Amino acid sequence: MLRRLHPEQPASFAYTPANMAWAEAQITKYPEGRQASAIIPLLWRAQEQEGWLTKPAIEYVADMLGMAYIRALEVATFYFMFQLQPVGSVANIQICGTTTCMICGAEDLIGVCKEKIAEKPHTLSADGKFSWEEVECLGACANAPMAQIGKDYYEDLTAKRLGEIIDELAKGEVPVPGPQNGRYSSEPEKGLVALTEWESGRTQYNASVQLAVDIGDTVKRIDGTEVPLTAPWQGTDAPESGKAKKAKAEEPRPAKGKPADETGVTEQEAKATSAAKPDEVEAPVLAAEGEGKKPEVMEAAREGGPDDLKMIKGVGPKLEDLLHDLGVFHFDQIATWGPEEVAWVDQNLVGFKGRVSRDNWVVQARQLAKGEMTDFASRVKKGGVYDEE
Repeated sequence: MLRRLHPEQPASFAYTPANMAWAEAQITKYPEGRQASAIIPLLWRAQEQEGWLTKPAIEYVADMLGMAYIRALEVATFYFMFQLQPVGSVANIQICGTTTCMICGAEDLIGVCKEKIAEKPHTLSADGKFSWEEVECLGACANAPMAQIGKDYYEDLTAKRLGEIIDELAKGEVPVPGPQNGRYSSEPEKGLVALTEWESGRTQYNASVQLAVDIGDTVKRIDGTEVPLTAPWQGTDAPESGKAKKAKAEEPRPAKGKPADETGVTEQEAKATSAAKPDEVEAPVLAAEGEGKKPEVMEAAREGGPDDLKMIKGVGPKLEDLLHDLGVFHFDQIATWGPEEVAWVDQNLVGFKGRVSRDNWVVQARQLAKGEMTDFASRVKKGGVYDEE
């Protein structure tokens, strides 16, 4: 399915102070040079704040993580959890349309959505409160047909009951989620035939529904006002937002040379024992421990102009400009880097730390310096790879 950004976009995006504090704490989960690993939770938080994922929000998160915009766009457009168009201010109703739900009445549920919300999916209702879409299997086949509304599942639905739920939500009420036909969870509809003694000690609702009822608002989006707002991996509350608190957020990280986790890998990555041979195209070139050694650089490109460094996977237009500023213009320069040179460049690519080792630039550059093409370089040469950056 083709997923595009909505044609109408807001002018800008910024996290609320509380959400910024949460996002900064998320980034501290990951070693230096691997901050891009936080892309999914940060995009999700932006969506929870705004209701849908806007282009300014995607770019804002990309800038926070030192990523090219196209990388963040790839994530946002790949995962269907991200809504790329406005959704209802009260709820976006997701109807499961996969086999079990379909044969049990999902089409009738879709009919209700068309009647009460909008004829087409991904369209706001007239009052802006609701939107709907059909989704793939949500994993509640024993309770088909079902829909996800907000954080919870509404199961064993009928068209009549879904209509009532929409009406209740429109009035500001929060219908109890879970099975809507009297079932406790997903036991046989006629009742338990085994472990019947279990019924006497159970809670009023099954665990998931009980938690939703205890919270009291299953359609409220996460907005940063939750208490406590914590960063449990730091063993403390999330740090305050802003540059002044950046050091505090990074304090719990392992020192250089110390294992980041039980695998024994350091934050700066394990020191490479030897450089890859030119013909070992798949062999990674890892950053050495510490700051490394500055490679030989040039004041300007040779006669004929610089090589197109964007033919190296992981080097976009911004990184190419940054490499030029550092005095790197040609494939054969990169091809000579050993582990210590890789480590130095990895540390000095402001906003893009760790890219050299992550994408194995040296291995690619050796191949390109010999006049050979990589699959990625061939795509760049055909054009279109960086049109959206």
